[in-house]
Amino acid sequence: MTYQPPTALPRDFLDQEDVHRALVAHDFGTVFRLARERAGISYSRIATECDIKPNRVGELARGIGRITTFEKIIQIANALRIPGHVLGLAAQPWETDSPGHTDETGHPHVRRRTILQAATTGLAAALPSLHRPEPPRRITPAYVNQLRARAARLRRLDIVLGGGDTHRVYLAEVQHTKSLLRDALFTGDARQKLTSLLAEQAQQAGWAAFDGGRAREARSLYEESRAHARDAHDDDLYGNALAFLAYQELSDDRRAAVSVARASCATITPSTPSTVRALLYERLAWACAVDGQVTDTERALDAARVALDTTEEDEPQPDWSTWVDYTELEIMTGRCWTELNRPLRAVPVLTRALDRYSDDHARDKSLYLSWLAQAYLTAGEVEEAARHVNRAATLAYGVASQRPAQRLTPLITHLRPHANIGAVRELLDRDAV
Repeated sequence: MTYQPPTALPRDFLDQEDVHRALVAHDFGTVFRLARERAGISYSRIATECDIKPNRVGELARGIGRITTFEKIIQIANALRIPGHVLGLAAQPWETDSPGHTDETGHPHVRRRTILQAATTGLAAALPSLHRPEPPRRITPAYVNQLRARAARLRRLDIVLGGGDTHRVYLAEVQHTKSLLRDALFTGDARQKLTSLLAEQAQQAGWAAFDGGRAREARSLYEESRAHARDAHDDDLYGNALAFLAYQELSDDRRAAVSVARASCATITPSTPSTVRALLYERLAWACAVDGQVTDTERALDAARVALDTTEEDEPQPDWSTWVDYTELEIMTGRCWTELNRPLRAVPVLTRALDRYSDDHARDKSLYLSWLAQAYLTAGEVEEAARHVNRAATLAYGVASQRPAQRLTPLITHLRPHANIGAVRELLDRDAV
């Protein structure tokens, strides 16, 4: 008979709408509180089975803090018998042995609930688990290459979907790779290659977490990625992990962010691929611009351009940096000049780049348009600023990303005093709907 821990949550409890919402959001504090109130499972028992200090369980239940580490999430899932698909994880071994087990779409209430949730929170909430073939008994370098190609395909989701949609998909990939590193047998240098892939996957999951408003989880993933890159002796991914950390640090400590960005560029060697060099210098330029360092911003932008200018024919580039090109560099240049309050420099370069930037990249184009709008606003061109904010808001509609709203909301606030201008009034009328 399959062992059932004393904290196993009843099926009817898991089917409750507020419980399901909390699980999908990884809001385990709410789950703990509801489990005590409705299922009679004490905090002390949860603490014992989940290996969490009792006072910590109480704090989580009161909304203080969150569980963000992957190992602890899996431990909670196993202790409470939460099906993996609900949390965006692979199915756990106990699931196929559970009494009355059905797949994640087999229960009509689950199907109905999942479809409704897809309409409100996005694609990945409806399809948190992607098909994954069984791995071979021994992991070879060739198999790791197949997994890396899979990661490249999944990265394309980020072009059209926000982090609120993709986060659980990327997190499941991280979990699967961790399980292979823990349990599988390896040939040749396959373990080192898979560790490098894990660093890459953790960065993608961290970016999705950041885009979806999960800043603490993003930081944890970036730090984890840095450790895996170090273990894999992958200098390019190590530098990129630092660049991600610098990008996020800007909201807390600008000077510290610049230091971390400089450290990321210090990882560059003569063998670093040109797009990786350009990416790291772009991130340094942005950190310097946010910190108001004009000269260092220009120097970093120049270094990024030199990196692209010196790209050798047929030079291999990692998939995670191939999006860095001259258009992206122009956009970053315009963003930096906007941040430095140089609208006369920012507007032409942003306009030129965005004219050839596809609307299919809705989230990113919405964000970039917000900097163009900010540049116009700095220059006193209120009508043009309102027009571009309106267009950015149109593109951002329905995208599961926190960042467009974070950019557009303060711009709309600055435009409100100009409600007598037609373009501003149109924007404000739309914002009120």
